[in-house]
Amino acid sequence: MSKTILVTGAAGFIGSNASQILASRGDRVVGLDNLNDYYDPARKRANLEEVRQALAHTGQGDGFTFVEGDIRDQNLVAELFSAHSFDAVVHLAAMAGVRVSIENPHIYYDVNVTGTLNLVEASVGRFGGKAIGQKKPDSLPTFVFASTSSAYGNTKQIPFVENDPSDKPLAPYAASKRAGELLGYSYHYLYGLPFTALRFFTVYGPRGRPDMMAYKVLDNIFTGREVPLYNSGQMHRDWTYVTDIVQGIVGAVDRPLGYEIINLGRGEPVLLAEFVKTIEELAGKPAHLIPTPMVDADIAYTFADITKARDLLGYDPKLSVGQGVRQFWDWYQKTILSPS
Repeated sequence: MSKTILVTGAAGFIGSNASQILASRGDRVVGLDNLNDYYDPARKRANLEEVRQALAHTGQGDGFTFVEGDIRDQNLVAELFSAHSFDAVVHLAAMAGVRVSIENPHIYYDVNVTGTLNLVEASVGRFGGKAIGQKKPDSLPTFVFASTSSAYGNTKQIPFVENDPSDKPLAPYAASKRAGELLGYSYHYLYGLPFTALRFFTVYGPRGRPDMMAYKVLDNIFTGREVPLYNSGQMHRDWTYVTDIVQGIVGAVDRPLGYEIINLGRGEPVLLAEFVKTIEELAGKPAHLIPTPMVDADIAYTFADITKARDLLGYDPKLSVGQGVRQFWDWYQKTILSPS
């Protein structure tokens, strides 16, 4: 049975991919995004156009509706929930980036915490602390929240497992996401909201943000843009292809679980230097990255234990790093180097 789903951050990297995949299977997706200038809004509009073209090609063009707006706008959020009976909320809108959050923490808390509060309030039939429509627990939407592996901080528990206390975040971004997880528990406890927090590990792939490492390496190769290589590339990351992440999101949409925190990664850490080398081999040119010390808020190793995701969501990541980087490179050539 098809669902009506609100996807926040729908013009972004993961949001546009999630919107496309959900709508392509027959769901009715309402995408919300404020098209802010964290990176060029034209890139986000191009993402939306890719989604529309792909859905039109498969005859699902009517399944996606885009609304330009901000999750901090309480009136807009209330209007959306009044106009639609959402079966699920996929909350991907956020200010992203560990390092940038140190420089401008206030915007991170305004968006990532206040925005999340607005959405969980509306999901349980409340607005501004007041009931706006009585909802029974069995009629509440399934709330899927995009969290982060950064919530683990500098944990010594490898691989990262969800029962880690995660109470020592190293930067405002991670703390804001952990706050969103805790808000979700409060609304599950008080109102029965089904809330699944998905802790994403290092996501890459088509429509990736220009501030993400895979994109920056190619920009360095083809435009000469200066790009730091932290710790000389001696950092392991659990690189996870975007369609695998979306597979986990879809699983969470389809399975209300009460309250859960679940890792979404590939479960196979790869050295950053090796990841860069793979990109260079595909591009046929070397990158000229600037060796830079690792910042205090960063960690040298991420590694997801995905046992829980496999058990609860039927999650099964498909693409190896080699395959994923190839697909990302193909998209970059077509869309960035040679746009039609």
